[in-house]
Amino acid sequence: MDSPKAHSDQRYIEALLHNDSVMVREIYEKFSGKVVAFIKKNNGDDSDARDVIQETLIVIYKQAFEKKLVLTCPFDAYFFLLCKRRWWNKLKNTDRKEVTIEEDLASVDRQSEQTVDSTELYELKSKLLIDKLNAMSEKCRELIKLTMKIDSMKTVAEKLGVSYAYVRKKKSICMGHLTELVRKSKEYKNINEL
Repeated sequence: MDSPKAHSDQRYIEALLHNDSVMVREIYEKFSGKVVAFIKKNNGDDSDARDVIQETLIVIYKQAFEKKLVLTCPFDAYFFLLCKRRWWNKLKNTDRKEVTIEEDLASVDRQSEQTVDSTELYELKSKLLIDKLNAMSEKCRELIKLTMKIDSMKTVAEKLGVSYAYVRKKKSICMGHLTELVRKSKEYKNINEL
């Protein structure tokens, strides 16, 4: 199966990845106004909008860096939809409930929805994994983090001052425990219902 063709707005994703200050400034100038207007219309203020924009850009960066995000829709629609959903989730989790829904604020097409859904699902899974990893013992946490950063198990063993066989066995046990923690969690069940 062919990988999807990148939209011309992929340049914004690349700008975030390479910390291109000129292009990042362009993102703020071109795309933040619509987000600010939406959040202000929906019981928020400038500070809320800045927070949502910043959080969304971080999520996009992580998705691009870790999962090689390929934008297949206009950045405007993708960014706005992510910001809008993030704001709705914040409202849902606070007492501020009034929301004005105006779909014409962005041209939302099926591809934008799918890309946003994929990004949000990735964010939920990452948060769940990090939460459960942080709930584990220090030794398991350190071992898993090292094996994610260092390809060679032999190098990990040397770094920890233990045998290669011990690292392999301990990693298997720790990963099994992490998998069990994730699968037994309420969040995992909620993610699978999406």
